[in-house]
Amino acid sequence: MTGRSEEEPVQTRRDRRLKVIKGAKAGAPGRPAQRRLVSRPVPRPEPSIEAVLERLDQEPVADPDDVDELTALGDPARADDPPAGDDASATDDPAAADGTAADRAAVDRAVAGRRRALVGLLVVLLAAALAGAGFYGHRWYTVRAVEEARQAAVAAARQASVDFVSVSAASVDRDLQRISAGATGEFKDEFTRGQAQVRAAVVENKVDSRGSVLRAGLVSGDRNRAVVIVAVDATVKNAKAPEGRPSHYRIQLDMVRDRDSGDWLVSRLQFVG
Repeated sequence: MTGRSEEEPVQTRRDRRLKVIKGAKAGAPGRPAQRRLVSRPVPRPEPSIEAVLERLDQEPVADPDDVDELTALGDPARADDPPAGDDASATDDPAAADGTAADRAAVDRAVAGRRRALVGLLVVLLAAALAGAGFYGHRWYTVRAVEEARQAAVAAARQASVDFVSVSAASVDRDLQRISAGATGEFKDEFTRGQAQVRAAVVENKVDSRGSVLRAGLVSGDRNRAVVIVAVDATVKNAKAPEGRPSHYRIQLDMVRDRDSGDWLVSRLQFVG
């Protein structure tokens, strides 16, 4: 009994268990009820503040140098920091510096090459646009110039036809001079040779002719030459027909553009109906 009572306090400090007797289940008829013993751990009491302080006072004090070393090893930021010598060696390494400079030079050459290629492409596109604009501009100018020349040739042929059939004894010299001024080449030579005979016939027969253009059409033409047919109606009065009689003419005129004045002149005139 004495030995058991001395060991009990030690067993209580380590892990004292409390035996709890739970209600027994009802046994079979004629048998006594059985009891079940269940053991549960008892929570260990928390140490007091005085005990904790006393334990800390009894622990040995570490060396400051050891503390710094342990702190450095335990600090991730300080442990991962490379030594100062490594940075200096990496910066001062000639091979690394040469490699970086070569890489930068290669990048600069690539960028400069792309810029030159882009500038070249822009120049080509601009040249193509200017060439296209010049081609279509020249074509448009040529077509427009030809069209304007044809219209001017038709207008000159209409006026020349009216001048040719509009002659009066009262203004014969002025009328013949107007026809001669609008003539060139073969037609002018022929008209000049027969001008005196025409004047005498007009004066002698007291001719008074007035004409008007019904219609005119371009047969062919470009910027310097054109062939035009003009339909003309005229009322001719003379000594035998003082009341006048209508006449209808269809005249073909070959027109030539004068290089100096730019006017359209009649190089050939003939009646075609």
